[in-house]
Amino acid sequence: MDLHLRQAARALILDPDDHVLLVRFVFPSAMWWALPGGGLDVDETPEAGLRRELHEELGLDDFELGPHIWTREQVIPMITGHDGQVDRIHLVRTTRFEPAPTIGWPALRAERVHEIRWWTVDEIARTTDARFAPQRLDRLIADLLVHGPPAEPIDTGL
Repeated sequence: MDLHLRQAARALILDPDDHVLLVRFVFPSAMWWALPGGGLDVDETPEAGLRRELHEELGLDDFELGPHIWTREQVIPMITGHDGQVDRIHLVRTTRFEPAPTIGWPALRAERVHEIRWWTVDEIARTTDARFAPQRLDRLIADLLVHGPPAEPIDTGL
């Protein structure tokens, strides 16, 4: 049986001090911090979808879209009817900014996003009372900061 996976685009957004911007998803049975972005519309390219998502979720419009650095696939039943999701993750370097969702907080909460904040890699590594997606986000970012973007996208695992 073939899986029906939703295609999505996300961004690893880093400021000049290498802080990363994450969104907090809250579901009835779980909560985790993840990279901003989301599902692609029909016939939308990953790049166009990511620009749309970052505009809606963060109010971020003026940025250079960096390379496709990571890929993440998860198989889990979704309310959209999909069997899971494939995330295509791009690097975005930008000046630090205060997120201002253009779709508004009620719409973000309907999508289960309840908070947006900047983190240091050390904060992510030291945090024991929160989950992150991908699970090894701190190590992936640390590796990227030391070695630069990979020649080919890396599978992040869950």
